[in-house]
Amino acid sequence: MKKMGFLLMLLLLASCNNELSFEQKSFAQKSSLPCKSECTQVSVNIPLAKDKPIVADSINKKVFSTMKEILMVGENQFTDTEYKGLLNSFIKAYDKMQTENPTDEFNWEAKITGKVLYQSDSIINIELKHYKFTGGAHGYSGRTSLIFDPETGKSIPNEYLFKDRNGFKDFAEKKFRAAYKIPDGPINSTNLMFEDEEFQLPQTYFFTEKGLLLFYNVYEIASYADGPKELLIPYKEANPYLAVK
Repeated sequence: MKKMGFLLMLLLLASCNNELSFEQKSFAQKSSLPCKSECTQVSVNIPLAKDKPIVADSINKKVFSTMKEILMVGENQFTDTEYKGLLNSFIKAYDKMQTENPTDEFNWEAKITGKVLYQSDSIINIELKHYKFTGGAHGYSGRTSLIFDPETGKSIPNEYLFKDRNGFKDFAEKKFRAAYKIPDGPINSTNLMFEDEEFQLPQTYFFTEKGLLLFYNVYEIASYADGPKELLIPYKEANPYLAVK
């Protein structure tokens, strides 16, 4: 009996140690070129999945590939496969630009901060807040949502979040118009920029403790000056439409 109890305890410990968990990791790098005002720099603080190798690897690869998209300069994405190399490529791109254009008087900056925003039996939602400036009138700030199946580590596309996407779209439009005081008629009558004058669901959803957040990044439906738009829908209202919770 003692031996059986000991074996059961080992099995329990093994199962506990095989639970998916996350660890925050930070990476940063600065340009070695002389600074004109502020030094060009890039920093990343993100959650890395661990303890369930196959699941964690799938999540970490998606987070990393998203980082590459955020940090890319011009039309060419970086080809690095780890964070230090990725940050170094960003700095090298600036150094090359500065060497070729020594009279330019601005620095580059990139900052990405990620966290596990929501976790349940059916989803893991990682939020990435990011800012990047590589020239121009102003930088770009945005928020990216990555939603995963905790059993497989695979991304869940937006279309699979809903049981009735069209029904949710109609419901969300009514809530959006009420929140932003948009009268019946053309939805762009209050200086919004929905394509074809038709309400569209966002590209970005966040599962929060208070409800489902619909988030429109800058330029998605409004000008830079108007900033991002968002709509929080409590779960008691969103749940009838949701396929995952």
